[in-house]
Amino acid sequence: MYIRKILFIIAILIAVGMGIFSYFIYSALLTPNTDFEEDEIQVYIKSDDNYYDVYQQLKPHLKNIDKFDLVAQQKKYASNIKPGRYTLSKDMTNNDIISVLRTQNHPFSITFNNQDRIEKLAKRISQQIEADSISLIKTMKDSVFLAKNDFNSDNLLNMYIPNQYEVYWNTSAEKFRERMLKEYKRFWNDERLEKAKKIGLTPNEVQNLASIVQKETAKVEERPRVAGVYMNRIKKGWKLEADPTIIFALKNRGEKYDTTTIKRVLYKDLEIDSPYNTYLNEGIPPGPIAMSDISSIDAVLNYENHDFFFFVADPKNPGFHQFAKNYAQHNRYKNEYVNWLRKMKINR
Repeated sequence: MYIRKILFIIAILIAVGMGIFSYFIYSALLTPNTDFEEDEIQVYIKSDDNYYDVYQQLKPHLKNIDKFDLVAQQKKYASNIKPGRYTLSKDMTNNDIISVLRTQNHPFSITFNNQDRIEKLAKRISQQIEADSISLIKTMKDSVFLAKNDFNSDNLLNMYIPNQYEVYWNTSAEKFRERMLKEYKRFWNDERLEKAKKIGLTPNEVQNLASIVQKETAKVEERPRVAGVYMNRIKKGWKLEADPTIIFALKNRGEKYDTTTIKRVLYKDLEIDSPYNTYLNEGIPPGPIAMSDISSIDAVLNYENHDFFFFVADPKNPGFHQFAKNYAQHNRYKNEYVNWLRKMKINR
């Protein structure tokens, strides 16, 4: 009788213990453990992070970090950290969180445009992926890579075609550069290469000219006409005489980079000693004066055939230009614009 009581008590204790253990396991594995109000948060695990780094990053966002730690240790996540950008949803369990951190480093969209210097592009990219701007600049400017792929320090910005791209957050500077080279080659397909050849320009020359066209007009529908003006000048052996190249030269004197907005080019500016001064130098500049977008590149490749050789901003139609076939007509339009500048008191 006494033995039966002892066995009964032991059975009860075992059942209670198993119940407590089961509850603890259930609580650790299968009950929600997040502690944030948002529907989702992003967790960024760097390539050199260890488990402690992940632990510290998750700690403010979990109700019970110890239970997460127990599950992580049991599931051997602590010894198999994977870098990346991960999305945690509200009310996830520890089991869900471990599963996400193991398998769901999904790519996301990054964008860039309008950068006129490689340093600005590197800064923009570093704000979106793990690689920092210093490593990006060093990688982008690597002379061996540039020479191997027909680029140089003047035109290296051309390799980065403005668009939206799917990448992993933990993409390195080298991997990003390789991806952009791949996208560049995809952009310059047989059709575009044939068009460039037909108009007598290399891809780099097309993009250098496209950057001028883009700076001349923000109106996409006007870009083929502006491109046509410059192609007419090139065919005649004229200098391009493009004001945006003067502005670029002024803002890039020596090592100085001036962020001042220049709205008006003065006659004295036309004497600046620079390979980008298209009033003094013949042909297309050695590099782009800005990152040219796809519409500008295609505007050059598909430039409008016409007889215009000049254009000037149209004060009566902001954003657009008046085009002229000869100096007399151009000077009339130019005087209208200069008078408008004086009226608006725009001196620089």
